[in-house]
Amino acid sequence: MTGSSLKRRSGLAWRHAARVPVTAGYAVLLVAVTVALAALDPAVHDRVIGYASTNLHNLGEGRVGTLIASALIADDGRFFLWLPGLICLLAIAELLWRSRRLLVVFLVGHIGTTLVVAAGLVAAVELGRLPWSISRVTDVGVSYGVLTVVGALTAVVPARVKPAWLGWWLAGAVAVLAASDDFTEAGHVVALTLGLVISTRLETPVQWTRGKAAVFGVGVCFGYAVLVHTPELAVVGVPASAVGAVLVAMISGWLSRVKNCRKKH
Repeated sequence: MTGSSLKRRSGLAWRHAARVPVTAGYAVLLVAVTVALAALDPAVHDRVIGYASTNLHNLGEGRVGTLIASALIADDGRFFLWLPGLICLLAIAELLWRSRRLLVVFLVGHIGTTLVVAAGLVAAVELGRLPWSISRVTDVGVSYGVLTVVGALTAVVPARVKPAWLGWWLAGAVAVLAASDDFTEAGHVVALTLGLVISTRLETPVQWTRGKAAVFGVGVCFGYAVLVHTPELAVVGVPASAVGAVLVAMISGWLSRVKNCRKKH
């Protein structure tokens, strides 16, 4: 590759990044934090993760900074495999909504879901459904914000496929809840639901291009992988989503035909 060619490509990359500053900045922060954590001694690494976690112990101690810090930690050995999917998801949302709206949706999803889950855990502990040890379980990552963004993107889905889209996600969410009693899965469903609610307030006319559709598709696939993030969840979630999409699309089509017939008469 020649120097001029490299310079042109670098310039193109910078121009693309400039269009999605929140996405680019967040990705850089995640990479920096991940690399820094990997360089730490295991004991120090665990202490840092524990301090940044939004578990009941930290929240009870008034460490509200964990509500932000936890979103900067991707303590996952597959981080660099799924980072492109995260970038695509946030980038398409930022292109469609602009930076401020993406930031608001992501933070509302991450913080709001964290607080809802925390309230549920407190109730479960007080009722004796869960042990007190749950208060120190590590809870960090990007998944709550990711699934809220996915749910909010319902606002840009074309009307003709929106019933199938909703059926896919809602059926998958129900299947995940039925298959797991882990609070993380409950949090994922809460985040997705919160995103769906937010989508009703987002009026975003979109001129779709092949490029935008491709980025949207990759990002949404990543979001679904977050929802069904284990083989056990995928086994029940994918079939349930497929059935849900087909059924809701069929019912919606039937209702539309009935409505049209009534108008004619």
